[in-house]
Amino acid sequence: MSSQEQFGSRWGLVLATLGMAVGTGNIWRFPRIVASNGGGSFLVAWVVFLLIWSVPLMMAEFAFGKRTRKGTIGAFSALMGRRFGWMGGWAALCATAIGFYYSVVAGWCVRFLWASLTGELAASDSATLWASFTGSYQPIVTHLVVISTCTAVVWFGVRGIERVATVLIPTLFVLVVILAVRAVTLPGAERGLAFLFQPEWSALADYNIWLQALTQNAWDTGAGWGLILTYAVYMKAREDVPLNACLIGFGNNSVSLLAGIMVLCTVFAINPEAQAEIVGAGNEGLTFIWMPQLFAQMPGGRVFMVLFFLALTFAAITSMISMIELAARNLMDGGMRRRRAVTWIGAGVAVFGLPSALSLEVFRNQDWVWGVGLMLSGLFFALAARKFGLEKLRTEDVNGEGSDMTVGRWWSFVVGVLVPVQAVVLMVWWLWSAYRDNPDGWLDVFSSFSVGTVIVQWAIGLTALVLYNRWRMGREEAS
Repeated sequence: MSSQEQFGSRWGLVLATLGMAVGTGNIWRFPRIVASNGGGSFLVAWVVFLLIWSVPLMMAEFAFGKRTRKGTIGAFSALMGRRFGWMGGWAALCATAIGFYYSVVAGWCVRFLWASLTGELAASDSATLWASFTGSYQPIVTHLVVISTCTAVVWFGVRGIERVATVLIPTLFVLVVILAVRAVTLPGAERGLAFLFQPEWSALADYNIWLQALTQNAWDTGAGWGLILTYAVYMKAREDVPLNACLIGFGNNSVSLLAGIMVLCTVFAINPEAQAEIVGAGNEGLTFIWMPQLFAQMPGGRVFMVLFFLALTFAAITSMISMIELAARNLMDGGMRRRRAVTWIGAGVAVFGLPSALSLEVFRNQDWVWGVGLMLSGLFFALAARKFGLEKLRTEDVNGEGSDMTVGRWWSFVVGVLVPVQAVVLMVWWLWSAYRDNPDGWLDVFSSFSVGTVIVQWAIGLTALVLYNRWRMGREEAS
């Protein structure tokens, strides 16, 4: 690693990593999931899994990157042995495959930001605009605009990522706070606050709430994706791993909570009768159809609509940047220069994102397949920590040089035992749910949400990774 490839300060690292973690899932998925799963009861389970999934895995990722100074493939090879490099490849594959369609989502945000700025969204029916937009060529254009922008940022290296993060992330926090404050001042907003913060303790006996809370933490914090590992490659030697992990975990979930306050207070204040219909509309329906309609009914709604889509766009772009960097880091570990690696990754995401830009069914299928794949990625991180030595990793790297905040042996138990159990339970539950919802077509590989489509796409990916790893090992031995 060259001397230039390093974050300039701790806050640069923290803000960049927060930019990775805070994405559209915080703003469009969390409010919907918390509303569908008991409000305050869900929050209790959500905080528990922040502490026994997200933060411990973040610490492991920081430790992996800090120790090895390699991307996911190189880090797993260094910690577990070269035979296991394909496991790091799986983390890279999942994050990159998500990037293929995530840039499409970011493009949607850009399109609706433009529509809110020009007044087009305020002057038209949001459902009609959404339908006409997704049924046209426009998602391809916005997808390409986003991937070009994010590729340009990563092209300039870690300092480029840091500069963008130091502007966008504080601005994003300010925007979300403004939106939340405006929402709680609406007449009737107190019903939304009560729903969100008053737990029904008996509801915690429902296992579904716990599984949804674990899923939300796994998907929206970025823990177990390999993204934190990638940014940790560029951290200074004297960095506080436990403190950084806690800052990112709690910072990310604070944005989710503010988004929940903003959405639920707005819903209960403006249209409480349609609360069930609104939160049941899906991520796209809530964000691009219902929220514009709700903003249109509040005083000064157009201004807050612009702020909402600006926040959503910033969240999407900073997350997309980290996915490009993860993939490029692995190519750079193989000897490719940064700008060439970034160009190749940007071009690949542009091409492989086209199917999701053209079809919502393809988009939803890819979200399903690789979203569940992240559970396997989290499991691989826990297995890597176990094989390397949990106590060795904890004492030398998690509690290593620069760590004022230290963690005890509980961390080794959580990462070595609880994380694998959670990952397996979550994968089994999601695949069982897919079978239960479609028992006659659960093996149909062309069905968007079937078990069959997961098995086939995972099998192709894993086979390719194992074969590549063998080829890579042979080349290294020959040289």
